[in-house]
Amino acid sequence: MAETPAAPHRTTGSTLLHPLSALLGIPLDQINFVACQLFALLAAFWFRIYLGPSHASSAVRHAFATLFGIYFAVFCFGWYSIHLFVLVLMNYGIMNMASIPNIHRYSFVVAMGYLTLCHISRIYIFHYGILTTDFSGPLMIITQKITTLACQLHDGKGISSHEDNIFIPSTFSGPCSNYKDYIAFIEGRHVHMKLLEVNWKQKGYDRLPDPSPTGAVMYKLCITLVSLVLFLTLTKNFPMAYIIDNEFLEKTPFLTRLGYLYVVTQSAKPKYYFAWTLADAVNNAAGYGFSGVDERGAFRWDLLSNLNIWNIETATSFKMYIENWNIQTAAWLKRVCYDRAPWYPTALTFVLSALWHGIYPGYYFTFLTGILITLAARAIRNNCRHYFLSSVPLKMTYDVATWVVTQLAVCYTVAPFVMLAVEPTIKNDSKSWLVFLKHFSMHHINVYIFFFQDKSSKKQSEQKWRKKTKLLNSFINFPYA
Repeated sequence: MAETPAAPHRTTGSTLLHPLSALLGIPLDQINFVACQLFALLAAFWFRIYLGPSHASSAVRHAFATLFGIYFAVFCFGWYSIHLFVLVLMNYGIMNMASIPNIHRYSFVVAMGYLTLCHISRIYIFHYGILTTDFSGPLMIITQKITTLACQLHDGKGISSHEDNIFIPSTFSGPCSNYKDYIAFIEGRHVHMKLLEVNWKQKGYDRLPDPSPTGAVMYKLCITLVSLVLFLTLTKNFPMAYIIDNEFLEKTPFLTRLGYLYVVTQSAKPKYYFAWTLADAVNNAAGYGFSGVDERGAFRWDLLSNLNIWNIETATSFKMYIENWNIQTAAWLKRVCYDRAPWYPTALTFVLSALWHGIYPGYYFTFLTGILITLAARAIRNNCRHYFLSSVPLKMTYDVATWVVTQLAVCYTVAPFVMLAVEPTIKNDSKSWLVFLKHFSMHHINVYIFFFQDKSSKKQSEQKWRKKTKLLNSFINFPYA
């Protein structure tokens, strides 16, 4: 029997690189993305050398960055890129007309509302899903930048609301950056400003240094190359969708399932390492991203870094993991939500993160589970950690145990998120979702609630506690499949 031909990969972006996409077997929108990033890397080197502050005015540098950003958006997303321009123009109007006390609220509601409508239309109205050009990524980055600027204007840390350059680089994979840092970079004050912040004379320099980003760019490109190789070799060989296979769930021992879940979660990371590190290298190649001098006197180019791989892989707490994963998004969430929420800041921040990512149910499973794990981890640290600080062996034992628990907790938490990203048909298979939750996630909620109750909960009467546990168990043992 002849094989059914695969459905063509639809895209609204340029089809110029379609032959390369067909040759490599990689979706065209991903080919377009990588091609734009590599071209941006070359353009960034040229920009730093020939359009540096000593060779070109701020207006020319602004125009170059804006025009290239527009071109890349149109090349990758075609007519979808109009959403980016509409969102920017709407918020530009808000920033010119709204009062300072309310500017952050109006910008937030408009930006998040428009982003959510685009998420809904792309998935449920046009049935485009993950298999077609996904324009929501750059729209999410633009949302971060707009709301960040609005909050800075409200807090008195931004520029005048009448300045008009709000369409800034790093459109595709970020990161979101501080507007004042970007303006300082365009005007040629970026490096000098950061050196003054760390008092460069105390770092052993007798005159103002002129740090080069070349070393940092080469290092990050090596990480990018390794991440790409791991993505091409590991990710396809360890599909995340296998963990909800009925035979795998029913016949595979628990420890084997646990081990496979860890392996597939690890194999999903290189994609993010690749995209974020490459974006960071592009910014550094243009001369943007200098953060100062470290304690050894070495120049640092991590102002815009979106992750710290070593801290991620060695994290001994859920909080440490989150702080080093998608760093700039975490900073944005803290700036616009956590620091401003009148109540339940942790819960509201996780809900906002889920809403910002999209409307797939898996996103909400992931981030709502993250609330429980964050609270549970905090309770463990506050109540148990001090018992393990009396000696080095005890401290090492605690670190190893918390590392294992953290890594496995992350695996449980992100599995629904990753499956939606790699296997769009799962979104229609509610039975598979419920089977996964029953076997991997829901019984852990019982563990968290049982072990990490606060003192007031522990003082409840035995009858109330038994009733509460019975109700929870009836929910967990609901006949999903």
